[in-house]
Amino acid sequence: MFDLSFSERADRGVPSPDVPAPTPFGHAAATPPTQKGAEGIVFDFNLGCRVLLPAREDGRTWHIRLSDLDTGNILFERRGMESGLVRSSKRWYVRFEIEVWVEDPAGGGETPVLRHAMDLRDRTVVIQFSVGTLGDTLAWMPYAARFAEQHGARVVCALSGLIRPLFETAYPHILFLTPEELDPREITQSAYATYYLGLFFDDVAHDWHPIDFRQVGLHKTAAYILGVSRDEEPARIAFADPGRPLAEPYVCIAVQASSQCKYWNNPFGWAEVIAWLKGQGYRVVCIDRKPVHGTGLVWNHIPFGVEDQTGDRPLTERAWWLKHAALFIGGSSGLAWLAWSAGCPVTMISGFTHPDNEFATPGRVINWHTCNACWNDPRERFDHQDFLWCPRHRDTDRQFECTRLIPSAYVIRVIERLLPPGPRKPTER
Repeated sequence: MFDLSFSERADRGVPSPDVPAPTPFGHAAATPPTQKGAEGIVFDFNLGCRVLLPAREDGRTWHIRLSDLDTGNILFERRGMESGLVRSSKRWYVRFEIEVWVEDPAGGGETPVLRHAMDLRDRTVVIQFSVGTLGDTLAWMPYAARFAEQHGARVVCALSGLIRPLFETAYPHILFLTPEELDPREITQSAYATYYLGLFFDDVAHDWHPIDFRQVGLHKTAAYILGVSRDEEPARIAFADPGRPLAEPYVCIAVQASSQCKYWNNPFGWAEVIAWLKGQGYRVVCIDRKPVHGTGLVWNHIPFGVEDQTGDRPLTERAWWLKHAALFIGGSSGLAWLAWSAGCPVTMISGFTHPDNEFATPGRVINWHTCNACWNDPRERFDHQDFLWCPRHRDTDRQFECTRLIPSAYVIRVIERLLPPGPRKPTER
């Protein structure tokens, strides 16, 4: 579980402790470790557990032991170290204990010099969110807040500045910064611990997460990384609410996505659902960012007949629309997670993900009779650069069948269970 970097590192081909260790997010951990111990020892938990033992002038050596306080396991132990950096390979939450002794090589025994049980209370802890995407951040935020409350730590969350306005007043006990605002002189160079929230597709050794996210779901991977309860809850968000944007009842939809597999690929689906909603007396409002999205020969337009509220608008405005909507309908997208946080019922149409990948909703739509859940299959590596990614049936007549074969009648039956009861006068919009 531990990497070992010695003072003879040039001969052994290991990195110097003076060189920042890389992270998947492009932001290096502080160097050297930030916490001072006895006899010149420094340590921290900013890239797993790190302990730097200085060279001694008296000819004596070090004996170091690192343990997991919760399980009682000794994770690493070594005697006779002249100097060096011990750094754990595991970057997720482990409650480490560090013990260090000074040894007399002449057989005079050893003297304890450092015993430190990791304690996050009143300590500065950085939680870095790896991407700026809306859904991932909303999915992970409740677990970051739970971590702060459970440990009484001074938590700093590094995330997108576009998403930060949703959280700042909802979580007043947390400091929100963009990655660029993590001043190395003030935050990084004083942080006691750092944890990294992300989807680590190729982490076969489980150094960045204890269990593959594809097995537990997008949101719950944060609970495993941070060592908190996996119970799901929507993120708390706060935004200005001047009242209903429309007097009449309305439904919000979002049809666009970052990859074609995330779309509802039934060519008649949206048109039939929108016609049905209007027949029930609902106005239908599209709140996508882009009215048209795609690549090459494949382009997706927002459906005919919707009221167009697309555009590069603040997320707080989207949340306002969702708060007063009777329903949100869309794919496995950031706006679905925003709707859940805003308290709006959600109908989610997705075939490329397993339902466990997202929050539980009675409006989840999937066709089990087709190919499905490739996203959650560890054998299929998602390619973010391939807009037409369909790993099992690309360039065949089965491509994107997971949603292409979801009938509109099925979606309408699910919608009926979520909409408020009672007849409504049809609108002409």
